[in-house]
Amino acid sequence: MGLEHIRPDGLVNYSSYTQVVAATGTRTIYISGQVSWDGDGVIVGKGDFAAQAMKAYENLGVALAAAGATPADVAKTTVYIVNYEPSMGRAQYAAHKALFGGTTSPASTLIGVQALAAPEFMIEVEAIAVLD
Repeated sequence: MGLEHIRPDGLVNYSSYTQVVAATGTRTIYISGQVSWDGDGVIVGKGDFAAQAMKAYENLGVALAAAGATPADVAKTTVYIVNYEPSMGRAQYAAHKALFGGTTSPASTLIGVQALAAPEFMIEVEAIAVLD
């Protein structure tokens, strides 16, 4: 794999993300923000943040697989959460862990936003993966 996960001394280290990821692969894959749509464009989990988070991460896994990548190939994620409150972190982390499991987590940024593309969406997750 073309990713080196670096946990620098002097920076806090969480299990849910890595502070620095260096990529040396030959193919970069950019995954658009994934939301809680099912394959027919129906929103899964209207009003239920945990359900929407699980579906968004599930969709991220489907998108990665379509490009020949796995969660272990992800160098960076960006997570957008509408009206973010710290209490939402547990559900978001559970969805993250369901996809990334025991692999070393990617570098990650979580951004609280006012709204997403549709008023029903509560979370969107995008990723960059690198393959050898």
